[in-house]
Amino acid sequence: MGEDVSRHYFTRQDRSRFRERVNRCLEALAQMLAQDEFDVAEPKIGIEVELNLVDSDAEPAMANSQVLEAVDDDTFQSELGQFNIEINMPPHPLRGQHLLKFESSLRGVLNSASGHARTSGHELAMIGILPTLREEHLTRKAISDDPRYGLLNEQMINARGEGIELHITGMPLSNWSAPEQLDTSFETIAPEAACTSLQLHLQVPPDQFAAHWNAAQAISAVQVAVGANSPFLFGRALWHETRMPLFEQSTDIRPPELVNQGVRPRVWFGERWITSVFDLFEENSRYFTALLPVCSDENPLEVLAAGGTPRLAELQMHNGTIYRWNRPVYDTADGGHHLRLENRVLPACPSVVDTLADAAFYYGLVRGLVDSDRPLWSQMDFDMASENLTAAARGGFDARLHWPGVGSVGPSALVLHRLLPIAHAGLASFGVDSPVRERYLGIIEQRCAAERNGARWQRDAVRAREDAGASRKQALTEMLHDYLTLMGEGEPVHTWPT
Repeated sequence: MGEDVSRHYFTRQDRSRFRERVNRCLEALAQMLAQDEFDVAEPKIGIEVELNLVDSDAEPAMANSQVLEAVDDDTFQSELGQFNIEINMPPHPLRGQHLLKFESSLRGVLNSASGHARTSGHELAMIGILPTLREEHLTRKAISDDPRYGLLNEQMINARGEGIELHITGMPLSNWSAPEQLDTSFETIAPEAACTSLQLHLQVPPDQFAAHWNAAQAISAVQVAVGANSPFLFGRALWHETRMPLFEQSTDIRPPELVNQGVRPRVWFGERWITSVFDLFEENSRYFTALLPVCSDENPLEVLAAGGTPRLAELQMHNGTIYRWNRPVYDTADGGHHLRLENRVLPACPSVVDTLADAAFYYGLVRGLVDSDRPLWSQMDFDMASENLTAAARGGFDARLHWPGVGSVGPSALVLHRLLPIAHAGLASFGVDSPVRERYLGIIEQRCAAERNGARWQRDAVRAREDAGASRKQALTEMLHDYLTLMGEGEPVHTWPT
């Protein structure tokens, strides 16, 4: 965000100028897409993992600056909440045995950071929502000191004009219990910090971007059902992937009147299949007001005319405040420019090997569907894909999904009998070695056979403790202590004891 990150007031002229600059960036992007001069080197993947910080009592620790100073590694960055940090792993190729190397690198980085964090009495937790988080933790003081987060909070709350409201009806924890309900409000966007995710990046050539985005949209529900890991919020058992409705509601800057008018939310699945990556950037410009209208000095059209690579700074800034579940990314590196597809539907996973398994399943399945003779999205209504995602977030393995040629089906049966072969073929197309494919997709196969993901393990562990007489608070704390131990041991979650 450059020098203007600390600005706390934007004029009408700022917003008008920013809109003009975004449109100029769109014009430059259209020219670049027509000229087809994007970097299209061998496919590379990137992974971001958001983490929670906890103290010795498994309570959230507002200590990210302290931990980052101790870790002293540029791979780690601050996040919105003072109890969050993020790992940004450098890009790796997919072919051969590079996924194994990625796993080893991620494990090494995490182990090193965990060791540094423990010197100050803190632990790192990879989990979709921290189960011990309470409403009183999420005040304005919970937002990180970095000025860009304070500015984002101010702009979003001002745009909404009233507090952030959360309303979520849960899934019963057992057959004999009633659904639990969350109804609360906040005066900041701090609840967004409770959502910690796994973000998967894939560099994609422009002419293949639409097919990759459509495929990613179509399988988002399956990813969430298989990988859910966020069943508790503020002491309540809610959705299996509560992070999704929480993120949608905590970033919703629309007052009820704009919701009723059909104004799009900032966290958005979309409303149609696309034919070009330009569709997505154009929709972002057309439908969403600027939150951070910070303008650069660059004229991208002049840079293009001179044979240079424009940064498209305003387009990148605007795009970064619209949280599509599958988001297009324009970026520059080493004098060139490229497009990436950023997949954002998954929570932080229970273990490193679960992280790589979920990543391999996603990359393989997307590639397999893109390579198929008849595109899945030509057989699936877009609204069906959206409804599937909501059902998967709510019910995890208990959801019912609607799938072309199958009808209503459970996620485990769909993966085991139809999607795993496609994912294997997709990874093979990327050049991934057979033993590597077997390692990671085998974990997905076993997870589906057991119908045991992070959310199911957490729910079972808490229910067992409550059945033995523990209070909800005690059960959540004990469960999280066990979770952190098992996370550190590194075995996949479907093997964890409760």
